[in-house]
Amino acid sequence: MIETKGLTGAETLLRVLGGMGVEKIFASPGSEWSPVWETLADPRSEGLPVYLTTRHEEIAVGMASGYAKATGKLPAVMIHTTVGALHATMALRGALHEQIPRVVLTGDSIGFGEDEGPDVGGQWMGHLADIGGPARLVERCVKWSFGVNTKAILPATIQRACQLATAAPRGPVFISVPMEFLFDKMTNNPPSENGSAPAPTADPGGIKELAAILSAARNPLIISEEAGRSPSIVERMVELAELLGAPVVETRSTGCLNFPRNHPLHGGYDPQEYLKQADAVFFLGALAPWHPASKGPGPEVKIAVLDENPLRAELPYWGFKVDLCLTGEIESSLETLIESLKRLSKGDGEAERRAEKWRSRFEERNRKWKEEALSVKDKKPIDTRWVTYELSQVLPPDAMIVEETITHRLAVHRYLNSVKPGSYFAGSIGGLGTGLATALGVKAAAPKRPVICLIGDGSFNYDPALAALGVCQEHQMPILIVLFNNFGYLSQKSGVPRYFPEGWAVKNKKFVGVTITPSPDYATIAKAFDGYGEKVEDPAAVRPALERGLKAVAGGQVALIDIRLEPVESGTRLDK
Repeated sequence: MIETKGLTGAETLLRVLGGMGVEKIFASPGSEWSPVWETLADPRSEGLPVYLTTRHEEIAVGMASGYAKATGKLPAVMIHTTVGALHATMALRGALHEQIPRVVLTGDSIGFGEDEGPDVGGQWMGHLADIGGPARLVERCVKWSFGVNTKAILPATIQRACQLATAAPRGPVFISVPMEFLFDKMTNNPPSENGSAPAPTADPGGIKELAAILSAARNPLIISEEAGRSPSIVERMVELAELLGAPVVETRSTGCLNFPRNHPLHGGYDPQEYLKQADAVFFLGALAPWHPASKGPGPEVKIAVLDENPLRAELPYWGFKVDLCLTGEIESSLETLIESLKRLSKGDGEAERRAEKWRSRFEERNRKWKEEALSVKDKKPIDTRWVTYELSQVLPPDAMIVEETITHRLAVHRYLNSVKPGSYFAGSIGGLGTGLATALGVKAAAPKRPVICLIGDGSFNYDPALAALGVCQEHQMPILIVLFNNFGYLSQKSGVPRYFPEGWAVKNKKFVGVTITPSPDYATIAKAFDGYGEKVEDPAAVRPALERGLKAVAGGQVALIDIRLEPVESGTRLDK
């Protein structure tokens, strides 16, 4: 039992978080957290979570995402009340849709200086307070949101928040804590000794039915976007694919590495390539495997879904045909499914014959991609495919990748095929601005491994870049930032010729609002934070520049390599 009775609210908050497994707090706080800072400064305080200042709310929430993705552990976040909470909502919404847990805390006031005890300050009445408090402001962007309204429930509320964040489906939860309670003494202990809430294995009968569908299929297909949250899950997926002789297809929008990309059963990033042949499709942690949802296979094809949140109740529309829907924790459910399939195995060599067919397709696909990259090795301006190919040649074997490139994403998937499970993470979900922070969270989780953030110049301008570079410098967390600089927003430009191929923009070559020009010398920004920066305009210089960046990171410096690509203004190509 965590003992909190008689402690201050600030001590209680930290003790309960630590007791629930929180090892790190990522913070961009306001003055309301002074009782917590006093507790952290007390030399008698031991065993409390490590507190990391981050300079910006999106950095704090984004670092929590990267840390949770890389470790599977629950982080906490402390940010400024109301305005800070609003600043963080884009990143919180992303965490909600990605189902990444964290406990987010802001301060609040319920007394406005009229209560006994320390005066919380006049800023609450004049500038910081809103009707309903910060919990009301962010409630649509988190899994659960609550403003603590009496000190008696503070210990239990912090504990419950940790339970809810890690219960399936996982996600961010939000608590506002009145500053008055942080000063006050607690009258209760939290109720539970073991607060974990593990997700259950999917229904055994449903798993048997799924095994029967996959075993009977002539051409089973597995599609995954978010299942590979841990290397152990990827191992189970490899075992399943090999047992069935089935390809595993990711999509352009995959959020993690779901299947080894150098495995011959990896089916690339376009499910449509396989749907005409498939007679059974297994969505394994797949959010939106094709678009539109009605574009899937015919009614004769069996479609099964397995996920902790298979029907995605938080989305306004999903629309995919489903014959069998299983809700459960993926790893344990896969283990049970694999055992069921082994009992149904016919041993007739059919799975091996299928696997050989997919191996040939895998080899042909990768040969084609390599030829494409080599064909543009001398192209000026530099081509994205050449950049990612050259990065693949110098990538350290233990590298961890965070990607926020959007239009360059497919090239990243295709060429960085040596990245190991548990080492690739998407840095954006529906909005730009968290790639650098996610990379820093990954670095906080794995301080001895090289972390590389691949980011477009459009994304870089959305990210709190100065705050991120400051975190690198202050906390000695060097990362390599590879900037895919095409001087604008290619995703914005691409829609115009698609929707208006004979329109004025195409005829006059006038695309409004798509450029980021003049382009600054981004490399010099890293130097302001004692880092290494380099601008690259010659394709022959790409690999040496990346090697110098990696060397700088190994030596403790943040590094930014600004690679100048074909400007958006002059080209319309999207990777396909």
